[in-house]
Amino acid sequence: MAAAKRFLAKALRSNASAGYPRVINTDKAPSLARAIAELKSEGICPPTVQHRQVKYLNNILEGDHGRLKRILGPKGAFKNRTSAYRTLKGMEAMHSLRKGQDTMFAYGQPNPDAVIVNRVFQNI
Repeated sequence: MAAAKRFLAKALRSNASAGYPRVINTDKAPSLARAIAELKSEGICPPTVQHRQVKYLNNILEGDHGRLKRILGPKGAFKNRTSAYRTLKGMEAMHSLRKGQDTMFAYGQPNPDAVIVNRVFQNI
């Protein structure tokens, strides 16, 4: 329980400049619920933060890196930071294009896909 409390307090402090979260999604581990309750009573976490213990709410985040797991295969790691950076940058660029997020990054451009791809791969 102490480890969960330290982890959550550190996460809240490190993100203080962006503001406190509206909702915290966790699994049904009882230590997390007690840690959040204690942080609220100590004033570290605002009482308005909602704690949701619904298992399926994190599935979008968990499933989002399935493509990365397919690329890495059974070894599960990159050889060096440069290859990790380049691979992840390219994957995120293609993922944002697939999701249709290109227009918000290249608003008003005649071909936003080309602008995004050029911008991403220019410094690799």
